[in-house]
Amino acid sequence: MSPGETLDPLPDTLILQPPVFHPVVPYVTTIFGGLRAGKMVTLQGAVPLDARRFQVDFQCGCSLHPRPDIAIHFNPRFHTTKPHVICNTLHGGQWQAEARWPRLALQRGASFLILFLFGNEEMKVSVNGRHFLHYGYRLPLSRVDTLGIYGDILVTAVGFLNINPFVEGGSEYPVGHPFLLESPRLEVPCSRALPRGLWPGQVIIVRGLVLPEPKDFTLSLRDEAAHVPVMLRASFADRTLAWVSHWGQKKLILAPFVFYPQRFFEVLLLCQEGGLKLALNGQGLGATSLGQQALERLRELRISGSVQLYCVHY
Repeated sequence: MSPGETLDPLPDTLILQPPVFHPVVPYVTTIFGGLRAGKMVTLQGAVPLDARRFQVDFQCGCSLHPRPDIAIHFNPRFHTTKPHVICNTLHGGQWQAEARWPRLALQRGASFLILFLFGNEEMKVSVNGRHFLHYGYRLPLSRVDTLGIYGDILVTAVGFLNINPFVEGGSEYPVGHPFLLESPRLEVPCSRALPRGLWPGQVIIVRGLVLPEPKDFTLSLRDEAAHVPVMLRASFADRTLAWVSHWGQKKLILAPFVFYPQRFFEVLLLCQEGGLKLALNGQGLGATSLGQQALERLRELRISGSVQLYCVHY
């Protein structure tokens, strides 16, 4: 982008908040666009050996006085004879009736990946890939605009995502994979082997950050003969996204361009019979055709260009 050039406006649903790495606790941050059904917050870290308790609060504001309402208070407690989790809501300075879960899926001295999934009527929580609890809303989810993390917890990353839009490739907790910062395995260009090709139901997940002065970005799938039957290319010069066939033919994807400098992005590719479905930042954007035999012959996923990668999974 040239100096003074402005970004084209994007719908809020297409803007993803970048992950935060190694925040100092207590940590309070604004949730871009607030919470709504279809959003997901991930929390990676570890519980100290001497931990007594910590809490994750989804707050309605961040003032100190008066204390803001807390729509969802998630509070694991380790110091009691029977460790447990409390969920509650603070409204008008008054706590409501506690909801208690007598077992605790978190352990002192152990790492964790917690997913908070926000639906229409309730929040669901998984710990290390397993469902843990659900909590019905007592205040409107639309009021929540702040995340607060407090207490005895070591946080390595906080992520803000949209739930996987692919029903076909999804599950109750579809895309809970950790964010990694400056991992050697995620250096660009990044290559991953596909020893058995792609099969219906598989989802390729690529998450990262566009560099300050981007030149190009490509995601290609190569077969046994090193041919590239399918490539996804973002052009920063004209702000277009396109499928590129192995003979160089372009098929433009009609969607807002999300790959702006220093913006976080997520690419999902769902393999299905007859091709690949694409989603960007949690929004489905159509498909490209590819025969099942061609999908099974794919042997390499390659990502290159002006991006820093945080997660590659399939």
